[in-house]
Order: sequence, then structure tokens, then C-alpha cells
Amino acid sequence: MDTAQTTSISSLHYPRGLIALTTLLVIVAVLLVGYQSTLTPVIMVIDGQQHRLRTQQDTIGALLADTGLTLHPEDRISPKDPDTPLEPRMVVQVQRARPVTVVADGHTVTFHTHAASVEEVLLEARVSVEAHDEIELDGQFLPANRPAGHSLQAATGAPDPARITIRRAVPLTLQEDGIATTFYTTAPTVGEALHRFGVTLYLADGVEPGLNERVTAGMSVQVDRSIPVTVQVDGRTLRTRTHRERVDEVLADLNVVLTGQDYAIPPLDEPLTDEASIRVVRVAERFVIEQEPIPFELAWQPDPELEIDYQRLLQEGARGVREQRSRVRYEDGVEIARAVENVYVAVPPTTKIMGYGTNIIIRTIDTPSGPVEYWRKIRVLATSYSASTAGTPSSAPWYGRTRLGLQMRFGIVAVDPNVIALSSNVYVPGYGIGFAGDTGGAIRGRRIDLGYDDDNLVLWYRWVDVYLLTPVPPADQINYIIGP
Repeated sequence: MDTAQTTSISSLHYPRGLIALTTLLVIVAVLLVGYQSTLTPVIMVIDGQQHRLRTQQDTIGALLADTGLTLHPEDRISPKDPDTPLEPRMVVQVQRARPVTVVADGHTVTFHTHAASVEEVLLEARVSVEAHDEIELDGQFLPANRPAGHSLQAATGAPDPARITIRRAVPLTLQEDGIATTFYTTAPTVGEALHRFGVTLYLADGVEPGLNERVTAGMSVQVDRSIPVTVQVDGRTLRTRTHRERVDEVLADLNVVLTGQDYAIPPLDEPLTDEASIRVVRVAERFVIEQEPIPFELAWQPDPELEIDYQRLLQEGARGVREQRSRVRYEDGVEIARAVENVYVAVPPTTKIMGYGTNIIIRTIDTPSGPVEYWRKIRVLATSYSASTAGTPSSAPWYGRTRLGLQMRFGIVAVDPNVIALSSNVYVPGYGIGFAGDTGGAIRGRRIDLGYDDDNLVLWYRWVDVYLLTPVPPADQINYIIGP
């Protein structure tokens, strides 16, 4: 029974191709295990980088050849003997020499070295460096020209080929303001050498030889300093430097043109001084016309068609215009002088003409004494007086006497002869008929002073109509225009 229940592999139904593949894989695995068992494990340290590997090589030389490393005679290998047999877990160290190019004194030398600093490289290349020479490492200048302590690795960051260039300093003499100064420089041109030496130059400064000239050993450089100049013109302040000797030459260089009456302070032909300051004054002249009104005049003209004491406008007046033409001088826009050239009447005034009446009409007025004829009525301020109130001292010879020499009494009135003719008769309502026989210092214009005896004085102070009685005086004695 037991024999009947056992089933062999060959009796299972597997595809023949799968069986063959499985068999092949098993064979390969067995061979790989056998091959790995024949490899020697080693540790390679290349330029400080550790690598673990297994090899069939049996010597160090064969191992290095198998890795494909390109080695130079200066490279360091430990162990040194290439025939040294490999042992399991052996450490093989490779320290490759670094390629370095040194350029100095017109020569270029490239070699491999294990030197760690620039100083060591230069010693190995037998290149000396003087105090003022410059050392350039891969395009960077070493500070203070001291190569000691400057690592090649720190300067470049990688073991790529390093390039060290030695720039030899040459003596250069600077002549400035009569003082000679000698310094050393590695600059290729005169301009760069002066810049490195801290010499500040201005565009107007003269330099001989030119700034672009190549520097040679023992060269002498002459610096001819310009002087600073400040120019004030047209509201601007220009600052420049110049070798010019006179004011006009500086202004010409700045394209500052003086026209007309413009002038400069100092004058154009004045020689320049140190820290010179020039002011250009712009002068302009123009004519200014100023107008002022001319008042018109008032003229009176007799009008025979108009009754006396009546007026009318015959012609309206108009103001004229007087013009004054002046020459005004400006300096930098500020008026400094003004002169009157001429004064003329541009528009003459028009006279205002008023007509006054000369037509006299005889009229009649009823009075307590009966009707009387009058030829003019005037509105006046009436006051009153007597001999004792006239202001004349009683001791005076003319006390109580009127202007015409009459004895002062009722019926004599004081008038302004320019308004009412002396010796004429007037009628004053409330007073009666009076004789114009006196004058008074306060009786001017439309005033009348009514006379009384001392014992019957009546005080007046009011406006009344005064009637001038006939006969009419001659025309040349009539004041046709009475003021207010």
C-alpha cells in the first residue's frame, strides 16, 4: 500500500521548457557562488575617497591596471611595490599628484606636485617672489602678496589643475606739484598704476605719458593738476576743472556765450586764481509803458436860451490817457535801473461843457409893502447882526459903520459882492427890503447877514429865498454861476 501512494517528480505533469530553465538557473547560481568564493576583498582609498571592491587580481599593480586609473610618476601608492600580493581586506592607498601651471618671467611650466600651498609650489618650481610682486591663483589675487598658508585646495575647491601667475612689480616715478614719488606697481597701464596707487585724477588733469600707455620699469609719469572752477550762470552752478588761464577761456570751454550787455565777474580778461569762482550776469533791457489817467476839465458856456441859475450838460467829459515809456534794465531777471524815455498823451481828455443860463426874466412878488419886481431868486443862509454884535470894538473909529460908510441900522444887509452886488436892493421874506451896503468876513457865497439896530436885534439862522430887485445890473456885474 505504501509503495502505491508515493508519487515521483517525473510523474508530475510540468512543461519540459520550464524544467530546462530552472535547471539552467540552478547551474548559474552554483557557478556564481563558486566564482565569488575565489575573489579577494580589498579597500582602495583614492585621494581620500574610500572604495570597497572584490578582485581576482593577485597583486597591487594588477589591481591598479584593472581599475583604469591614469597614474603619473609623482603619484603616491601605498604599498609602493606593485608586485605586492593582495590579501583579503588589504588597504591600498593612491594619492595622486596635482597638476600645476606656473607662469613667471615670460615662462610657463606645468608639473604635478603634492605641495599643499602656493608657497610650496613656488619653492618646488624655484620661482622667487619679491616684496611688491603679485601672485594670482586661478584668477584671484592673494591678499597682501603673502603666499604662505594659502592652500591650493582652498583656493580652487577641487583637484583641478591650478594656475599660478607671478606678476613682477616695476618701479614708477610720479612727478606732481614739483614732488617726485617712486612706487612699485604690477599694473599694465599708466592709468591703472595711478589708480592702484590711490591717485585721484580729473578729466582736465594732464598726464604724460597717457593713461593707456604700457608701464615700463623706471618710467616717470608727470601729472599736471587742473584747478577747480565754479561757474554760476542762468540759475545753475557748474563745477569743473581746467588748465585755462583766463575767465573767457573757461566760459568758452563750457559753451557759455555772453551776448548783448552780459558781463562776467571777474571780467573776461581776468586771470584765474585757485578755487576760482565766476559769475555770469545776464543783462536784458526792455521798454515798459505805464499809463495814467488825465482828468478832464470843466468848462462853462453861456446859454441865452436858458434862464439864469439853470444849467444843462452840453458835452460829456471823458478822461484822457498819458503814457510814460521807460527803459528798464534787468540783471539775472532782477530790475536794477529804470529811466524815463518820454512821456506823451496817448488819448487827450474831452472837456466837459456845461451851459449856464443868461436869460433874465422879470417877475413880481407880493410883499407886505406891496408888489415888487425882481429879476433873480437865490437860496441863502440868513443870519443877523447889529453894531454891537459885528465884532468891531466900540473904540474903533469905524464902529457902527458899514462897508459903504453908512451908519449901521435896520434895513442894511451884509452880502458877498460876488453874489449880490453892493448898493443893490433885495427882498427877504420875514425881514423886508434890504440895502446891500455891508460885507463880512464870514459872509461868503450863499450867505446874507440881516442888519438890525442894537435895541431891536432879532436872531436869524435859517435858509431863505432872497429876491434881487430891479433894476438889473449890467451883464458884466452879474455872477451867473453861484457855487453851493
